[in-house]
Amino acid sequence: MRRGKAFLGARTSPSARPRLADGDARAPRATASAARAFTLIEVLAALLMMAIVIPVAMEGMSVASRVGVLGQRKAAAMRVAERLLNELVIENQQQPQSSGSGTIADGDTTYPWTMRSEPWSEDAMLQLTVTVNFVVRGNTYDVSVSTLLPATPPAAELAATQQ
Repeated sequence: MRRGKAFLGARTSPSARPRLADGDARAPRATASAARAFTLIEVLAALLMMAIVIPVAMEGMSVASRVGVLGQRKAAAMRVAERLLNELVIENQQQPQSSGSGTIADGDTTYPWTMRSEPWSEDAMLQLTVTVNFVVRGNTYDVSVSTLLPATPPAAELAATQQ
């Protein structure tokens, strides 16, 4: 019996108790809750990191938004320029050393455009160039589309051959 009592209810001296490591699950509750809290230095360091990261991230978002709008407007201006160039070629409105201008709407945006026709330096042809301007956040941009055409319009060639 004595053996059982010693096993169940034996008291040990403080020096005989095993020492617990800092992260041991058998540690007293006060130590465990203190280890889970943040110190003032850790909180201040996190706030400093946020003060640096948030403005940089917001500037990145602003740049990405500006680039997205610029890409959309540039694509729309390119469609307008191609459409105008095709119309000018089909309607045969190009003359040597001529120019023209106007505005055209695509969706909710109005695009000013200019047309320039000049002799091509390499051969007896005309270079027809259409330039479309557009504005994104106060900055003006432009796109240009060019094509080469015969120096004499097809209608003039047809009239010359019929005579």
